[in-house]
Amino acid sequence: MMSDPVRACLIIIGNEILSGRTHDKNLPYLAEELNTLGVRLVETRVIPDIEDTIIETLNECRAKFDYVFTTGGIGPTHDDITSECVAKAFGVAIELNADAHDLLKSHYDNPADLNEARLRMARIPVGAELIQNPISKAPGFRMENVYVMAGV
Repeated sequence: MMSDPVRACLIIIGNEILSGRTHDKNLPYLAEELNTLGVRLVETRVIPDIEDTIIETLNECRAKFDYVFTTGGIGPTHDDITSECVAKAFGVAIELNADAHDLLKSHYDNPADLNEARLRMARIPVGAELIQNPISKAPGFRMENVYVMAGV
């Protein structure tokens, strides 16, 4: 008897994607990598930087799929609210994560460059596990079956 395939969903978060200003490059890469691992990417959603929409989509998808991947919304700008939304979806607090803070500090030669906006990238939901990011300075993180990563 064959077992059910492992299923995943990608949530692409960002007004810049929906407006066409930025083109997503994560979907093709993630789909190919997951396929190699035997995980079927069966759904992709593109949603705006709206708190209620992000929380609702996260909660729906994490209950429905084995794995949920999100891209976008963990940078230093005012509309990067994904980390806060993940914390709310899981009912946990968000905090300045010491390991994420150290990663960011090591990236900037001048300590003054690690300003308040950039420090937002070290705010991670309590209980999350960091995901190293070889492309940019913003670490991703995992909460249960949800993997939160920077957009490209």
